[in-house]
Amino acid sequence: MTDEHPDLPAHDVQRRPSFWHWIVEGLRASVLLAPRIAASPSPWQLMLIVLIPLLLVLGIERLQVDGPATFHPAAELNAWWATALTLWVGWAALSPAASVSRWFALSTWAAVPWNLLMAGFALAYFRGWLPQPLTTTSGFWAVYGSLIACWLLSSICLMARCTPSRMRLALFVPGMLAITAIGIWQDTQQDRERVWQQDYSASAAPERPRLQLTQETFEEQQAVWQRAVAGLAPRPDGESHVYGLVFAPYASEDVFLRESAMVATLLEERFDAKGRVLRLVNHATTTQELPWATPLNLRRAVEALAARMDRERDVLVLYMTSHGARDFKLAATHWPLTVPWLTPQEVREALDAAGIRHRVIAISACYSGGWIEPLATEDSLIMTAADAEHTSYGCGRLSELTFFGRAVFNEELRKSHSFEAAFAAGVPVIRQREIDAGKDDGFSNPQIQVGEGIRPVLERLAKRLDSN
Repeated sequence: MTDEHPDLPAHDVQRRPSFWHWIVEGLRASVLLAPRIAASPSPWQLMLIVLIPLLLVLGIERLQVDGPATFHPAAELNAWWATALTLWVGWAALSPAASVSRWFALSTWAAVPWNLLMAGFALAYFRGWLPQPLTTTSGFWAVYGSLIACWLLSSICLMARCTPSRMRLALFVPGMLAITAIGIWQDTQQDRERVWQQDYSASAAPERPRLQLTQETFEEQQAVWQRAVAGLAPRPDGESHVYGLVFAPYASEDVFLRESAMVATLLEERFDAKGRVLRLVNHATTTQELPWATPLNLRRAVEALAARMDRERDVLVLYMTSHGARDFKLAATHWPLTVPWLTPQEVREALDAAGIRHRVIAISACYSGGWIEPLATEDSLIMTAADAEHTSYGCGRLSELTFFGRAVFNEELRKSHSFEAAFAAGVPVIRQREIDAGKDDGFSNPQIQVGEGIRPVLERLAKRLDSN
């Protein structure tokens, strides 16, 4: 027997639709055509109808990872809440006589073209195959959002054909919109586990050292912190001096460890700040030497430096190096320690609370241009490795230093004591190196903003250091 359905003529009702018939009718529904099938799929048909699209999308997502990768089934299962909720919302919207399995089978394949297009577009983004306008936040979401809208439209039209009740349909629409919104939010969280992850165990490189969280580790960190603060030198006499705070919270890549050491040494040697630089780093090899780079420690470090400096005359140079997110958070990791990601608002609050007036802040991270507005004051100079819509370069596992840190700090600031001059000279160097490296997702476009209040302070500082 077949299930009757009011929107189909009698000659379209099939007693035993083939598996391929289900696919064809689902694809018709994806372009808003009425499905010509009224039966329910068999259990085996329904299993294949759901399994094949899943495998297709997983295959495309696998291509986002270069080299060996590992599959994390728990991450895939975490995404099935959306499928379960969609099934429940669809069942609630269908009339009592309608077949839930029929609707679910058709809606699954009605979504296939749009899901494949979305997965393909995401692959092109991660691979750097998209033209520059589509790599910006607005350009990416203009296309990706349109594909989501097309999928939603096909889903709603299919439900409209499956239920005669306009009231039930009216409940289905907001339910689907809510599920979609939550799914987008979940997918954009930077700290969520990915289904496919790089398999570093397959490389020939030696195994990375790992942090061991023990009572001794925590006690040692307390001692490390106390030694770091106690080791700050007394303030010398004079008009203005440089104090430094270097923050490298991403333990998984050594480039940030090396860059933090380079900047700390530069400030001590070139800016006469020896004994007045605190270096916060997340790395398994520095646990017994350097304080952890956490938002709490950053605030404490700012307070410790403020207590020793002349907060009205001295200059604090704050250098932060890590990966950056599109929502302008600075990535942090030190597994198995949980480290919150840092926001520009937290940095601004710490500096304001400490009463430090003159600030030179440099952020070497993707999308770091989004930090300028929250941090800007009349007495601040802010430099970023990228604008708010582009990635920076040089933060991979094989990089010695980031392109920004290498050009502006390691090269140009060794020739000049002017942060503005070093930045101006470093930007074209960064551009050329990105071209040579094949960066095809748009120039990082480093940014600088200089408050009128800090410019004369830095000019006097540079003049004094040049004369030494």
